[in-house]
Amino acid sequence: MKTIKLSGLFVAAALLAFSCNKPSETVETTEAQEVAAAEGKTLEIVPEATTIAWRGYKPAGQHFGKIPAVEGTLAVQGEEITGGKFTFDITGLKIEDMEETDESYGKLWGHLQSPDFFDAANHPQATFEITGVEPFEAGDVIADQEQFATENTPKAASELSPANPTHWISGNLTMRGTTKNIKFPAAVSLENGAVSAKAGFNIDRTAWGLAYGDEATAVDKAKDKFIYNTVSLTLDVKAAE
Repeated sequence: MKTIKLSGLFVAAALLAFSCNKPSETVETTEAQEVAAAEGKTLEIVPEATTIAWRGYKPAGQHFGKIPAVEGTLAVQGEEITGGKFTFDITGLKIEDMEETDESYGKLWGHLQSPDFFDAANHPQATFEITGVEPFEAGDVIADQEQFATENTPKAASELSPANPTHWISGNLTMRGTTKNIKFPAAVSLENGAVSAKAGFNIDRTAWGLAYGDEATAVDKAKDKFIYNTVSLTLDVKAAE
């Protein structure tokens, strides 16, 4: 595996998202790959400070919230990141654009937990395991995918990505019993033995079997007749000794 060297306070490590000018797809998604050997010092994530923020879209509106972390580690050897694994609690998913006391909150939460989406009864957790690291070169760009235009067109990859990514991170993302390898830009800082990692990206939910309202099968693109396959994710990870 290719590891990363820390440059000043910056290094790369952590989770999920978009490709550069090499592939033309929205996100570079491939079959699962061999997980990187985690060598060196092990840092534990800080669960209360580690989350995935999610945002889903349909022509008539958007929903957004967070998925909490339950456990995870990041391995550091000298000035190198050598591996890592993170686990997130799908059953702890929160919806932040409505009050929990609203009847609509319970309906949407239940639908997201159902077999139409995460099938949380059978797959209550999502995981991400690092498989590789590459430097984010000066000539690399974050490609934006063309989306069907509505009042709620999904955010572009370049809008979600950190302002100054340092590396491309590859890893196996497992949801709903399906594992796919994804590659994304990330920016990570290392200070006083602690690591803070940030990444923002889009995924195609249908690659993991979350196919309810699949826009690709919509008879037409009339308002509110489909749900965008694109889901935006924003990752914030903190790990320390």
